[in-house]
Amino acid sequence: MDVSGASGQPRSGDDQPTDHPAVPTPPPPAAEAPAPTEDGPDTDIAATPDSNTPASNTPGPEAARAEEPEDETPDTTAATVPKTKTHETGADEAGADQAEADRAGADKAAADGAKTPESAPDTAGTHETHRTLAHTEPPTGPAPGMAKGEPPRPPKEPGGGILMGRPFGVPVYVAPSWFLVAALITWVFGGQLDRVLPELGAARYLVSLFFAVAFYASVLVHELAHTVAAIRFKLPVRRIQLQFFGGVSEIEKEAETPGREFVLAFVGPLLSLVLAGLFYLAMKPVQPGTVPGVLLAGLMVSNLIVAAFNLLPGLPLDGGRMLRAVVWKITGKPMSGTVAAAWVGRALAVAVLVGLPLLNSSGGLGGGTEESGGMNTVTDALLAAILAAIIWTGAGNSLRMARLREHLPELRARTLTRRAVPVETDTPLSEALRRANAAGARALVVVDADGHPLSLVRESAIVGVPEHRRPWVPVSGLAQDLTDDMRVSAELSGEELLDALRAAPATEYLVVETTGEIYGVLSAADVERAFVKAMARPS
Repeated sequence: MDVSGASGQPRSGDDQPTDHPAVPTPPPPAAEAPAPTEDGPDTDIAATPDSNTPASNTPGPEAARAEEPEDETPDTTAATVPKTKTHETGADEAGADQAEADRAGADKAAADGAKTPESAPDTAGTHETHRTLAHTEPPTGPAPGMAKGEPPRPPKEPGGGILMGRPFGVPVYVAPSWFLVAALITWVFGGQLDRVLPELGAARYLVSLFFAVAFYASVLVHELAHTVAAIRFKLPVRRIQLQFFGGVSEIEKEAETPGREFVLAFVGPLLSLVLAGLFYLAMKPVQPGTVPGVLLAGLMVSNLIVAAFNLLPGLPLDGGRMLRAVVWKITGKPMSGTVAAAWVGRALAVAVLVGLPLLNSSGGLGGGTEESGGMNTVTDALLAAILAAIIWTGAGNSLRMARLREHLPELRARTLTRRAVPVETDTPLSEALRRANAAGARALVVVDADGHPLSLVRESAIVGVPEHRRPWVPVSGLAQDLTDDMRVSAELSGEELLDALRAAPATEYLVVETTGEIYGVLSAADVERAFVKAMARPS
C-alpha cells in the first residue's frame, strides 16, 4: 500500500512530482467509468502524491478511479505498473524480424505471468473450532491465508486425513495421528484387561482395539452435536476431524449472538454426558467382570472425562466458549469475552502442567503406587505438558482469530481499488503505460470498440517485458480474460470481500459499481498488504 507523508494520500512509483498532461483520446471511444466521490483523490502511477487531478477531468478515455490503501511507506514494489518513456511506434530500426521476435517474447512473458501461484492453506484462518477432549490445535496458515500476491482461498476439498463419510453433508476425516492414539489406547487398555480378565490372553488387544474405536465414535457424536447446532443456526461447517487428542468441528463463521454461542458450545459436553448415562444404564443388567461389563464401564468413564474436561472454563475448550458467551452478554463486546476466556485458558494450561502430575502422584487419580511410581511420574509429566501446550496455544489462536474478525471490516474494496485506464486490444504497451502515468492510474483494463471490458493487464506480465520491446507488444498479449467471478462489487468489505476473492483466485479483479460501471482494478497483493497492516494494529 502506498501513502504520502503529511497529505495522507497514496504515493506511487518514484515519488517525483510531475504534472498530469491530458490523456490523448484513442481512435474508438472507450468505456466511461464514473469517478468515485467519497473516498478522496486519486494518485498517479509514478507521479506526485500531491496531485489530485481525476482522470475524468482530462480529455480522452475516462479512468476508472480507485482509492489507494493508506500505508506508512510508499510502495516501490514491482506490483506498481512501471512508468515508461513515450516511444514512437511508427517504425522499428530492427525491422519486421525484430518485431516478430518481440511479440514472441511478449507471448512468453504473458504466459509466465498467467501462472497462478499455488494457494496457501485457508485461513483465512477464521474458522471457529469446537474440540473434544484435549482439543488439538486447529489447522493454521499465514494469518490472512494468502499466498504472495494472491487472495486467500481454501482448497477444493478440505482434506485432513481419510474421509469416513458425510453426515449432514459435512465431511468427517480421520487424521493419521488417530492411528497412533488408537494403538496407544489398545496397549494401555490391554494392560488393564490383563489384570481384570487374565483369561483373555492375547485376545485382550482385540477387545482394547474395539474400545478405542467405540471411544472415538463417542467423540464423533460429541462433534456432530456441535455440527447440528451450527447447521441449525445457519453457520457453515467446513469439516469434522478426529485427531490425536480428540476431535475438531471447523465452523467457518461466528455465532451472531452470545446465546447461540453458548448453545453451540454446550451441546457437545451435554451429548457426552448423555452418552455416559446411556452406557451406565446399559451396564446395569450386565454381569460385572465380563468383557461387555468392562467395555461399558470404560466407555461410561471416558465420556464423563470428556464432558468434564470440555466444561473447564477456558478457551479453546467448550467451557471457555461458554464463558466467552457469558462475558459477551454482560459487556456487549465479543472481543472482551474472547480475551477473558483466553486468559482463563492460559491459566488453566499452567494449572494442568503443575497440578496433574501432583494430583496423580498423591493418589487423587488412582495413581501413586510405589511399584510403578517412577514410570508413572514421567508419563504423567509428559501428558500434562502436552495437554498444557495444546490449551495454551489454542487460547492464543482464539485471541488471534478474534482480532482477525475485529479488523476484517477494515478491508473495503472501494478503498483498496486502484485507478485504471481503458485501452484497446491493439494498443502498444508503451502507449498504454504512458496514458496510465498521465492519468495517475496504476492499472490497465482492455476494452473492445464499444468500451466493454474484456480483460485485465497483469502486472507480472508487464514487468517481464523489457522497456525497449514495449512499443511492439500489444496489451492484449499481456492480459487475462475477465470472467464473471473476477468482477467484484465496490461495496464489498470484510469477510464478504475475502469470500468473493476466494471464489475466483486471481491476481487482479475488475471492481464495478452497482450500476455495472467500471470503478477500477483490485490487486490481491494490495489486499494482502492491507490485511497485514490491519492485523499489526492493536485491538
